[in-house]
Amino acid sequence: MTSLYEHAGGDEALHRVEAAFYEKVLADPVLKTQFTERLPGHVDHLTWFTAESFGGPARFTEQLGFDYIIAVHRGLAITDEQRQRFAELYIEAFEEAGLLDNEAFRAAVRSHAEFGAQVAQQNSHAETDEQLHPIRAVPRWTWEGDD
Repeated sequence: MTSLYEHAGGDEALHRVEAAFYEKVLADPVLKTQFTERLPGHVDHLTWFTAESFGGPARFTEQLGFDYIIAVHRGLAITDEQRQRFAELYIEAFEEAGLLDNEAFRAAVRSHAEFGAQVAQQNSHAETDEQLHPIRAVPRWTWEGDD
């Protein structure tokens, strides 16, 4: 069975999706307090994370490490509305790219987005390391969910 990464079309397709997604969050009124400026490399980092999660190269882990993503989210105090909107826009970007025709892939993308947003929200409110979500590595997503 092909990986989610291969099914999506690899780095090129994922980069296009992440670039479209990034434009959405930068312009979104619910997320504008979290995405206040265009950061160089952010689309690449999003692409690396998704690619690795979907079974592609481990560039995120090798070049940034999971502690990077924890640090980025700490102190952001992500609200429930922001968490939900983030996941909605992520799924919307995949939809607009024409990548969600396969129901199993759609379900995997949805669970990936919702789980990631929940982890980010929890970490954004953590005042101590003990309050952080226990995940400490890029999760590997499969057709059935994370494993």
